[in-house]
Amino acid sequence: MLVWGLKTEAAFDVWSIQHLMMGVSLACIAELAVNLLSRRETMSEALKVKFSFIIVFLCAAIWEIFEHYVELGLLGGKVAHWFQGQEHWTNRLIFDNVMVMLGWFVFQKNNRFVWFARVFSCVWLFFHIAVFPHSMYLHELWAGR
Repeated sequence: MLVWGLKTEAAFDVWSIQHLMMGVSLACIAELAVNLLSRRETMSEALKVKFSFIIVFLCAAIWEIFEHYVELGLLGGKVAHWFQGQEHWTNRLIFDNVMVMLGWFVFQKNNRFVWFARVFSCVWLFFHIAVFPHSMYLHELWAGR
């Protein structure tokens, strides 16, 4: 196993950056959800933070499960080809989730970062979905493959 490389063989890949930004954005959404749910209830700030943590972690875990089946071809061969294979187990089970939760932590410390994360994510997804031929194309450009 590599520390950095293609998602099929490494713990971290270029999408780890996107997972970090997604964690920041999800933390903002989770905070809004917790505030809406707790309007009628008296809820401590510490409990709100715990609930937002749980919401973000569950979203990250659910995404990884969905992504696993999409990589297997659930949405068709073209989508599976775009994903370029199955993620290494350390990437899927540990480090993608760690990066999302690190994004949650960044939001807790500096919530003004959320706008950068949103713009970054939109630009990232646009280029990777609409411009690049597959999900690992940027890594291949960087690595010279």
